[in-house]
Amino acid sequence: MGELAVDGRRSFCPRRIMTSRRTSISVLLPVHNAGRYLDDCLRSLDRQSLSDFEVVAIDDGSEDGSGERLERWAARDRRIRVFRGPHRGLVATLNAGLERCRGVLVARMDADDLAHPRRLELQAEALRRDPSLDLVSCLVTHFPTRAVGEGFRVYEAWLNSLAEHDEILRERFIESPLPHPTVMARRSVLEEQGGYRACDWPEDYDLWLRLAAGGKRFRKIRRVLHFWRHHDGRLTRTDPRYAVERFLACKAFYLAHGPLRGRLVVIWGAGQTGRRLSKHLLREGAQLIAFVDIDPRKVGRTLRGLPIHPPDDLGQLLAQNERCVILAAVPSRGARQLIRQHLQEAGLRETEDYWCVA
Repeated sequence: MGELAVDGRRSFCPRRIMTSRRTSISVLLPVHNAGRYLDDCLRSLDRQSLSDFEVVAIDDGSEDGSGERLERWAARDRRIRVFRGPHRGLVATLNAGLERCRGVLVARMDADDLAHPRRLELQAEALRRDPSLDLVSCLVTHFPTRAVGEGFRVYEAWLNSLAEHDEILRERFIESPLPHPTVMARRSVLEEQGGYRACDWPEDYDLWLRLAAGGKRFRKIRRVLHFWRHHDGRLTRTDPRYAVERFLACKAFYLAHGPLRGRLVVIWGAGQTGRRLSKHLLREGAQLIAFVDIDPRKVGRTLRGLPIHPPDDLGQLLAQNERCVILAAVPSRGARQLIRQHLQEAGLRETEDYWCVA
């Protein structure tokens, strides 16, 4: 067992890592008070069809016996390497774990989830067969079924509809298109990006958008290889960094400093989502010129000092502003496809002339 220094650096000689046994895959497993689910998670890794991997388990100051449980597993299986330290939060834990990964490939896993027996095999095979790929994910299913609400079922269906690089890239500003515990990436790519960043928004979404901005390539295996446990203690439910407002701030940052740079912006949607997103875009210096909405009660009024137009005015707006880009920010079910159809029939190209952001 290793120990973590307070600043997250190794408490043993770096030369020991340099001369240690190499492995093809490192499974990066942060653990904090996950004792209730940890045995199931580790059993699912033990049953992998591929045997050449290590589990880098970082106990983030657990108080429920998770650390001791990890040590018992490590005593039976030399592939499991356990490091323990005080509670510092997920980002610091992930970076501490990434430093200790010896594999050429790094697979993320959450301590409350389950992996399909062929997950590591199929993801590693995809990365080895296609050198242009930087990160591979897979399809997911939430469980237990009785605990999964309608919203998560819709999100799961959307996630599983995005498998190829262009699909993932096209919809990356709608929601996080890659479930964090499903990914396997080249370690060199993660290190090149400097690992995870401590931001005021989700660390995984930030990483995907950074990788996309850097031209990295993604893909999903078109099979359910990850079983995502649904429970009230998940960070996505308890950590303020995963609140809707923080996702919007993250989107706005990468939009303003990416596809919207040097362009004028029209937001389709003067409701709550468009209003909140526009606030963050303006803070990032985006050049908003108008809103579009179908609600007759909003058309003709202003929002943030900008006019709200009906969709029929879009042609004139675009003719008057050649550098214009449209953001579709209406989250109502079915609205995204209707807006896409309207814009495509007008001859506009997605990811060039418009982006869906809700």
